[in-house]
Amino acid sequence: MSRYVIDSWAWIEYLVGSEPGRKAKDIIENEDILTSIVTVAEITSKLARAGKDVGSVFSSIASLSKIIVGNPEFAKGVGILHSQVKKKIPNFSLGDAFVLHTAKTLNAKVLTGDSDFKTIKGAVMLK
Repeated sequence: MSRYVIDSWAWIEYLVGSEPGRKAKDIIENEDILTSIVTVAEITSKLARAGKDVGSVFSSIASLSKIIVGNPEFAKGVGILHSQVKKKIPNFSLGDAFVLHTAKTLNAKVLTGDSDFKTIKGAVMLK
């Protein structure tokens, strides 16, 4: 069984049942799945702004993955990683750095379709 950190892009595609989401479905439902707490916040914000049912989406994510919270040392590592990656990928967000650091720390791949990850080793692109 492989381990994956699912980013916001992949979760949203999975939840809406798009073509990339259908590709993610087999991984999300059959592998060892992790989700950064920041990803949960990003998805919740996006869905709340769109007037969607946040509760059922949160329940789905929590039932299909382990939510990774981190600690102060972890947050420091995210900041350092963000600083390094941002030099090469100017649009790389702090949320993306949380996802990537989670994956690096827990020896996992990142499942995404976010183009900011296309040159990142260990990223599995859905598009």
